[in-house]
Amino acid sequence: MKGLWTIVLLVLSNIFMTLAWYGHLRFKEFSWGKSLALFSVILISWGLAFFEYVLQVPANRMGHMSNGGPFTLVQLKVIQEAITLVVFVVFSLVAFKNEALRWNHALAGLLLIAAVWLVFKK
Repeated sequence: MKGLWTIVLLVLSNIFMTLAWYGHLRFKEFSWGKSLALFSVILISWGLAFFEYVLQVPANRMGHMSNGGPFTLVQLKVIQEAITLVVFVVFSLVAFKNEALRWNHALAGLLLIAAVWLVFKK
């Protein structure tokens, strides 16, 4: 059960991370965001990133073997990176429809799946 909750928290964490890192690129399309200074955008992004950490830290603590979780440090990191890319792909398809995903992006995703498989191989 700790493994499942770890992954759920990592997915939620990555949603906030992706919004903080890339969501601001869409601010100029809204009336309230057209005149935002860079510092304001940074503060908004930091506010979103706060929730990333509120979810990420417990996920890693719960999921790590030293706290009774099922994952090693390397496994946690690779899971997190794979989740990051899945969340990013969904975000980019929804929020940035004008940017196409190509064959090399799909191949990179497959290689990441291979990395996840390799890190869990005994």
